[in-house]
Amino acid sequence: MKIIQLFICAILWITGNSQPSSSTPPNVILIVADDHGKDALGCYGNGVIKTPNLDRLAATGTRLDRAFCTTASCSASRSVILTGLHNHLNGQYGHQHSYHHFSSFPDIKSLPVLLEEHGYRTGHVGKYHVAPESVYRFQHRFKANARSPIEMAEVSRDFIMEGQPDPFFLYFCFSDPHRGGGWAEELDHQPNRFGNIPAGYPKVEEVTYHPDEVVVPAFLPNNAETRSEIAQYYQSISRLDKGVGKLMDYLEESGKLSNTFIMYISDNGMAFPGAKTNLYEAGMQLPCIVKMPNQKKAASTDVLFSWTDIVPTILDVAGVNIADSSFHGISYIPVLQGEHISREAVFASHTFHEITMYYPMRVMRGERYKLIVNLAHGLPYPFASDLYASKTWQSIEKHGLTKLGEKPVSTYIRRPRFELYDLENDPNEVHNLANDPAFAAQLEGMIQKVKEFQTMTNDPWVLKWRYE
Repeated sequence: MKIIQLFICAILWITGNSQPSSSTPPNVILIVADDHGKDALGCYGNGVIKTPNLDRLAATGTRLDRAFCTTASCSASRSVILTGLHNHLNGQYGHQHSYHHFSSFPDIKSLPVLLEEHGYRTGHVGKYHVAPESVYRFQHRFKANARSPIEMAEVSRDFIMEGQPDPFFLYFCFSDPHRGGGWAEELDHQPNRFGNIPAGYPKVEEVTYHPDEVVVPAFLPNNAETRSEIAQYYQSISRLDKGVGKLMDYLEESGKLSNTFIMYISDNGMAFPGAKTNLYEAGMQLPCIVKMPNQKKAASTDVLFSWTDIVPTILDVAGVNIADSSFHGISYIPVLQGEHISREAVFASHTFHEITMYYPMRVMRGERYKLIVNLAHGLPYPFASDLYASKTWQSIEKHGLTKLGEKPVSTYIRRPRFELYDLENDPNEVHNLANDPAFAAQLEGMIQKVKEFQTMTNDPWVLKWRYE
């Protein structure tokens, strides 16, 4: 299917006959981790990290092998997750909190509001990080430490189990494995704690890792400082996995598991240089596990999936018929029911992280080739404050390293206008083909499709093609 046809389909999307057979529409639980990369899950091939509950979810659900956020920044990504619209149309370009002060346009209708209008109870626990509340309105807001996964599950228990009519929508959001909590001064290299605390969290048996056993992704420097931080990152992920397990226990106890749609995702890639705040693969290709109602057997798919597809997919499974949809994604329910669809590409749109981090990128990620358009390529790439301070990046400066993994530091900081990668032969996005005459036609074709995407989604930055 051609790109223009795909977007027309998305805009004219109408729900089909994919609602599960039940007298009651299915419950929906959307679980969102904070900075969890695809690198650190047992069901995605990491043999070191312990994630038994997420692996159990994948063993009776569908593992999406090519799933992508549209922007590798917490608030901005969450606004896309809950609206089905790219940031330049929902209005939330970057962080919501503090002086960053980004928020969505007041006339946007988010997923919880749409589900409430169609008879769902809506509840939220954990990280929120979007604005305004009138747009992202939940009927119930449960208070719990978003680093304390068992506590999060426990405060959600009554909402799931007792005394209220179904269906329900629960938005369950960890702050793990985001950086935070200061430096582990008692450990070698004093890594960031990633939320881990010496006393631990209530009812959580912490899983710890030795830096020598972790798996260092190819885009990072394989040194002691990086390993020390990855060990903390793993511990944070193993902790959140326990919250997923407790949530599943409550569903089973309530007898509601068979009529509940469950999706586990992350907002963006791991909080390390080269991943978070970037639209390289490590920043945008993420874990996504979906369990359909009544699903019992494991499945997987490599059909391209975008976070703009989350809202249409959930509305479809909920039986919500919106005839004049303006979502930027499509319903993925046919794929989850075993159909194979042809999808040429997904798109990404990143503009800000912190308010001072202006670096707009527009991306087309196809089956094989990927184009990153750096619309402010004359500027040096801006660092998130926590990533610059990380022991991983500081090790590069301390040791005078010239490469971030396989990528030269110089080209990481000073980026060209176009980055074109052959992901089949260059999965780590090291060799930019944009200036190779052999790929001139490929480049031009993808540029035109990015322009079509920008025009179709009313991206203000499309004007830069005309004025620059």
